[in-house]
Amino acid sequence: MEDQAIVVLVTAPDSETGREIGRILVEKRLAACANILAPVNSLFSWEGKFSDEQEVLLIIKSCLSIFQDRLLPTILQLHPYQVPEVLALPVLAGNPAYLDWIADSTAGEP
Repeated sequence: MEDQAIVVLVTAPDSETGREIGRILVEKRLAACANILAPVNSLFSWEGKFSDEQEVLLIIKSCLSIFQDRLLPTILQLHPYQVPEVLALPVLAGNPAYLDWIADSTAGEP
């Protein structure tokens, strides 16, 4: 395994938006895969108001080395929210073959 695997959490307003973001990230080799969980209920405060919204949650598998310069900017460009949730979490351990697949799937340009 050459690179630190990460799991990136991104909420989106609906399944169509989530699928489009996930598809583009995989096609551009910025993610090995993206799972979409729907619906999720999100409770939050935005601009001084309490919100209770249904969204979808993308669980994106990628590598730390491309997060800051390639993955994050692409998500921000594609996402309709003013301030989208984009949280990268380290993968501490996993199936070595799966972790290698993540690294291979995100290596280089498409």
